[in-house]
Amino acid sequence: MHPAFSVILLTTLIGAGQGLFLALFTVQSHALVGLLPAVEGRALYAQGGAIALLLLAAGLVASFFHLGRPERAWRSAAQWRTSWLSREVIVLPAFMAAVALYAGVHALGWTPVLVTPPQGPAIDLGLVIGVAGTLLAFALFVCTGMVYACVRFLAEWHTPLTLLNYTLLGGASGFMLAAALATLAAPSLVGFLSGWAIVLTLLAAIGRLASLWRNARLKPRSTIQSAIGIKHPVVVQRSKGFMGGSFNTREFFHGVAAPRLRLVKHAFLVLAFVVPVVLAAAGRAEASASLLLGAFAVQYVGLLAERWFFFAQANHPQNLYYQAVS
Repeated sequence: MHPAFSVILLTTLIGAGQGLFLALFTVQSHALVGLLPAVEGRALYAQGGAIALLLLAAGLVASFFHLGRPERAWRSAAQWRTSWLSREVIVLPAFMAAVALYAGVHALGWTPVLVTPPQGPAIDLGLVIGVAGTLLAFALFVCTGMVYACVRFLAEWHTPLTLLNYTLLGGASGFMLAAALATLAAPSLVGFLSGWAIVLTLLAAIGRLASLWRNARLKPRSTIQSAIGIKHPVVVQRSKGFMGGSFNTREFFHGVAAPRLRLVKHAFLVLAFVVPVVLAAAGRAEASASLLLGAFAVQYVGLLAERWFFFAQANHPQNLYYQAVS
């Protein structure tokens, strides 16, 4: 498939925003039950929530550049009963609203206690919004992943690993950014957040390597012989059927030579996984904002390459006719 940079930016930006929000709420929920020290002030939650909202908004804006008629974008939510894309269009704004409320109530300090159980911690408004946001964050991961995993005729995408990798990669980048923010707003949490960022990055690397291993062993269901109904062992394509380019030749094939594809694959494995783990480990040891922020920046560049490769690797069946000329 042809990788659209608007969709690449959409999926990577909202993934980082989701991961950052989940990191914030993980800290809040752990502190509530005494597994982490209480955060002094609310700067981490307020500032982190605002940054997560900016990432989500940037991803939403990027998505509009992929639309032929942006003024009709609202119609994309109409098929929510059957379309994962429609569900994503509905869940994303709902999640953004939850993140905005979460950042807002912590910035204003307006977190009244709603429930005081006989035993256990008090439940305040920020916690309730955090639970709702967490559910929406995971729902958005499911919707985004299933947009691609549900496409049966693209075997490279049609696997549970697609959903798993979207979730792990978003979580890894978000926790990495949260660790960098913690060096300024809550230094006592740097070890916890950077540790989880490393763990999630390693899990994401395992998941992505598993998908690469699986996809490298896929056998196409159709061949040129089966596509045109001729059983001769040697069928040679002489023409694409077009004198010039067309929608078919532009949108369903990346047009990149195999050596460059391998280069992109090796680059994203190093940039998205190896280098961030090394930088995060060093940043964790020194509680260094620059190292952890560098780890996030390098990882995000790697995720851009990873997402480009994800789209480019999907081999549309129509490429039997239009991909190349022998």
